[in-house]
Amino acid sequence: MASSLRFLKMCLSFTMFLHFLFFISPSFSFLQLHPKNNDILLSSTLIRGLNLFPKSSINIPENDPLVLYRNIVEKKFTFPGFDDPGYSVEELGHHAGYYSLLRSWMFYFFFESRNSKDDPVVIWLTGGPGCGSEIALFYENGPFQFSKDKNLSLVWNEYGWDKTNPLDQVSAIPLMIVTIDMMKTVLAMIYIFLQTFFKEHPQFAENDFYITGESYAGHYVPAFASRVHQGNKAKEGIHINLKGFAIGNGLTNPEIQYMSYTDYALDNGLINKDEYERINKLIPPCQEATETCGTEGGDACVTSLSICMNIFIQIINNTDNVNCYDIRKKCEGDHCFYFSGIETFLNMKIVKEALGVGDLEFVSCSSTVYNTMLQDWMKNLEVGIPALLEDGIKLLVYAGEKDLICNWLGNSRWIDAMKWSGQTAYKESPTTPFLVDSEEAGILKSHGPLAFRKLKEAGHMVPMDQPKVALQMLQEWMQGKLI
Repeated sequence: MASSLRFLKMCLSFTMFLHFLFFISPSFSFLQLHPKNNDILLSSTLIRGLNLFPKSSINIPENDPLVLYRNIVEKKFTFPGFDDPGYSVEELGHHAGYYSLLRSWMFYFFFESRNSKDDPVVIWLTGGPGCGSEIALFYENGPFQFSKDKNLSLVWNEYGWDKTNPLDQVSAIPLMIVTIDMMKTVLAMIYIFLQTFFKEHPQFAENDFYITGESYAGHYVPAFASRVHQGNKAKEGIHINLKGFAIGNGLTNPEIQYMSYTDYALDNGLINKDEYERINKLIPPCQEATETCGTEGGDACVTSLSICMNIFIQIINNTDNVNCYDIRKKCEGDHCFYFSGIETFLNMKIVKEALGVGDLEFVSCSSTVYNTMLQDWMKNLEVGIPALLEDGIKLLVYAGEKDLICNWLGNSRWIDAMKWSGQTAYKESPTTPFLVDSEEAGILKSHGPLAFRKLKEAGHMVPMDQPKVALQMLQEWMQGKLI
């Protein structure tokens, strides 16, 4: 049992751009850091976040989030080990910076589009909760990949999402605030950051804006989309040109998704019929506990997580060390994958100097953030989506078919069950093949602003397993071709 719990913790602790790409993530541990004035260079576009932890609680006024407006300190940089000397720092348009909020600092990356300054601005939110999006930066959809020939040197990622102007992740999500609701605090901080960013970079303020993310970002993404839309309707600060939001292999409606584990496991040969019947007896207590979480919140949600997680644990116990993020593989390495290269690379002195992070230590995932978010885990974040759809904000939900932990079946079921004016028409719409290079790469189902894709030969991290497919999917969705 102890080994299963260790494996489960590894599975749960791991969850993680387009034209202008932002990445938000917890990655460098907190230190008091004050960037010098000569580090300031106000320029453009993509931001990726690193989690920094404040030393004391922060109260954010609910009636006026913009009173906490603070400065952005930013510098252009190039990564040491990037194997393309043909580009100058100015030409690359890659930025690392800090956003100050009271006593805390949020670190971010921002990568300008390789195509056009008019490309959409895209923010990427990694999940976990509490994991850094540097994993996505180097292994999924960032501008670079580690070279296969030279250790820890970088080469262009042919299918990087910075081909559509991404804002690399910001480190707001992992900040631990204990005095008020965690999710509300996170949303307020990211919203304030965006207001600050577009004030400092007005040349991008009118670009289309998209919110994307993976795994536990199935909570973050819809909540953040609702907050931005709310701010726009209330005419708070700068209008953010929100066009859509996308969730990849996400956890959004736990009650429905946890009930789908046994069906997915049976369909994919992870359990047999007898095991299926036995484990299904755990579903009614899970449903009851999840309903209690919805009405009472707090500790009831932690209890709900404990009860419902038994379903997942029992399935894992019946497998031969299967990788819960990709059932085609065994669970090997940290978090079932070998991503130690990014910690080695980002903790090199020369890299830290290029980014201006001082002596901060990079870590892939934060247990502090993870534990702080446990009361949020079993909450249903689908509830705010219908209002966005009714106002024409597009939603793309996509899932690799080989992922167990946030599997495509559970995602498709919560979408079907979601009540909105287009629910019946969506359910009755045909399923069509999604073609890449004239070959079927998955299936597509859509109606109006809502689209769902199941992608072949991909696990939890679709852009890593199917980079070309993921980029084409994103571009077609943004161009309105998925409807």
